[in-house]
Amino acid sequence: MMYEIKCLNMLSLNNLRSYIYTVNSWKILSFQEERFLTELIYYNSDLLAIRNIILSNLRFVVHISRNYLGYGLAQSDLIQEGNIGLMKAVRRFNPNINVRIISFAVHWIKSEMHEYILKNWRIVKVATTKVQRKLFFNLRRKKKKLGWFTDNEIKFISKTLGVKYQDIQDMESRMLTQDLDLCPSLENKQINKKKIFIPYLKDLKSDFSFQLEIFNWGRCKEGKFHDALLKLNERSRYIIYSRWLRKKNRKTLYEISNNYDISAERVRQLEQNAIQKIQIKIK
Repeated sequence: MMYEIKCLNMLSLNNLRSYIYTVNSWKILSFQEERFLTELIYYNSDLLAIRNIILSNLRFVVHISRNYLGYGLAQSDLIQEGNIGLMKAVRRFNPNINVRIISFAVHWIKSEMHEYILKNWRIVKVATTKVQRKLFFNLRRKKKKLGWFTDNEIKFISKTLGVKYQDIQDMESRMLTQDLDLCPSLENKQINKKKIFIPYLKDLKSDFSFQLEIFNWGRCKEGKFHDALLKLNERSRYIIYSRWLRKKNRKTLYEISNNYDISAERVRQLEQNAIQKIQIKIK
């Protein structure tokens, strides 16, 4: 049996509409023609047969891509990913299973489109596990409104799909969360209407007012401490500084007592009196 290989008019492929028109004009192979070509591919890896099979089934990729237009991605990109799935299916198809090749290839086409959607629907991949991928594509079809699912709806979907209640809630939350621009542009009329960028990212663990309060209170206590220290007499001030404020080589009670020719116990009493005065002043 002989078969022809036609050539697509490449000049007509300048936009998506022309591409769809061209692939739809390609002849659909009969079961006998397809069986002959698939056997050449399976047993001989015939490249011309591969090309003819792929070109005759491109229309089905376009048809499948229309089911995923609601995800906000370009149909041309979906078709391109679906074509990759079709090519993979053609090389793996066994003609002995006695079915049309598109019945086998549809799973490969959808798989490539699904992978593309999951990678590009959000900046962060929305589904990674098998259960999440299953929920992602099923929840959109089962949603009857734009709002959140009710408790009864979640229970029904959980029973229908065989997944956990919590998994449905988590996936619904992921799907309804939109990407946010961290640097929105705002027009400032006072700066010659130039666009300025205000980066924002809310930190739920941080409280600016609380941090500012701690900072101001720390400065206030520090100022009161210095005022109280200056009101001490020279000996008491020296004892506090030598015992507590020096970063290195702090002096002991006995070392200070030798400087003033008093007992170590007297130095301890002077130290306690000075600390009490400072505490009263700070309070």
